[in-house]
Amino acid sequence: MAKFKLNRTASGVVWSAVERFSVQAIQFIMNVILARLIAPSDFGLIAMLNVFIVIAQTFVDSGFSNALIQKKDKTESDYTTVFIFNVFVSILAYLILFFAAPIIASFYHEESLCLLCRVVGLSLIIQGLSVIQIAKVSIDLNFKALAKSSLVSVIISGLLGVSTAYLGYGVWALVIQILSNALLNTILLFILVKWFPKDQFSLTSLKTMFSFGSKLLVSGLLHTIYTNLYSLVIGRKYSSTDVGYYNQSNVIARFPSVSLMAVITRAIYPVQCELLDDDLALRTSFYNYLTLSCFIVFPIMFFLTVSAEPLVAVVLTENWIPSVPYLQLLCIANVFNAVIANNNQILKVKGRTDLYLQAEILKKIVGVSILVATIRYGLIYICLGIIIYNILDMVIICLYTKITVSIGIWDQLKHIFPILTTSVVAASISIIMMSFITSYLFQIIIGGVTYLFVYVILSKFFKVKEYDLLTKLMSNILTR
Repeated sequence: MAKFKLNRTASGVVWSAVERFSVQAIQFIMNVILARLIAPSDFGLIAMLNVFIVIAQTFVDSGFSNALIQKKDKTESDYTTVFIFNVFVSILAYLILFFAAPIIASFYHEESLCLLCRVVGLSLIIQGLSVIQIAKVSIDLNFKALAKSSLVSVIISGLLGVSTAYLGYGVWALVIQILSNALLNTILLFILVKWFPKDQFSLTSLKTMFSFGSKLLVSGLLHTIYTNLYSLVIGRKYSSTDVGYYNQSNVIARFPSVSLMAVITRAIYPVQCELLDDDLALRTSFYNYLTLSCFIVFPIMFFLTVSAEPLVAVVLTENWIPSVPYLQLLCIANVFNAVIANNNQILKVKGRTDLYLQAEILKKIVGVSILVATIRYGLIYICLGIIIYNILDMVIICLYTKITVSIGIWDQLKHIFPILTTSVVAASISIIMMSFITSYLFQIIIGGVTYLFVYVILSKFFKVKEYDLLTKLMSNILTR
């Protein structure tokens, strides 16, 4: 049974990774093409709306899909209740955006944002219709269905966006891309998942899940606002060029760790929920997934740190070289995401969203305080402050994990120390090898091969169990 769950989880992780990374790769390619057809100012208009859309989207989910996954005895009434509630919230969120559109346009001094906001905001209602389908995908670990719907949607919507941009639709080509992607994905999820709401709305069911979901809603809202606060504050204090350097560095630094952890935690969440009442098994599961996550995330983030300059020069051109120090510091900061994400999840699994919310409030108070203290000294100090914040974030959430399942921070550090040491040694040797090479492209190639070789050799030499586990899981999946 344990072996079946492990293989089932691994399959879920693989398909979850296929869905996330293939979709993002296609989106990146489509955006590069669109950037050649549409003026930067049109991209800027959509970016201005993004913070409001993201905050509204936080309300649409409301944390109820997590509550549904976490609930042990799920009924058809639970599914229908959450569906109806989410549709109601998505309509309410859209109406707020609709009437706030003139205020948003006035804030940015861009009259065209009023109509754009009201049209783009329709995506909230469309996405609100598919929340249950996505929850069922997670519960059944059927990420293959999600991968299919996401890939088809992003390809067709991308082609529509490129076609309309070529015909001269400007910013409306981006709007068409956004809305068609949301609509196609929702339709395909209904077809593939084959779930439709029944006439079984239950106020009792809503109240039961509200105590869990509402705290996740507030936590998610705090995190969303905090994440967007840096760009807002930096934009007010420094030049647009500085904002560009910071934002681009932050996107690159967060993409591997945040995306990988989203893939892993999304796949293992329903599996860990099955162990809810078995603390010993849950702790064992936690340690296994913690070390496995670190084994995957650590080497990627450390290699990004040591190869930042050649990567930036080759991918973004040498015009972006001034952003290298910011990228290196932010990569170091995001190393800790592997630990933070696993600890966040264990509180959700145990249903302790009250502690999750307490931790989130405390972390954001610390984060805002650090931002206020560093903002006047420049971007380097802001990035150093983010490293300090992420370390404190890890410490705080580990303290709450200790309360919940008796897993302390020192126990976790002991488990991940061999992986951390192996990653740092591999990074150090890569730096030495890259120092003898002048070509940026060859620095990336030689540095990457060296890092991978040293990392694998050291993992085998020190008998890091995650290496054997990962190779066995991949072998099982490929032969299935």
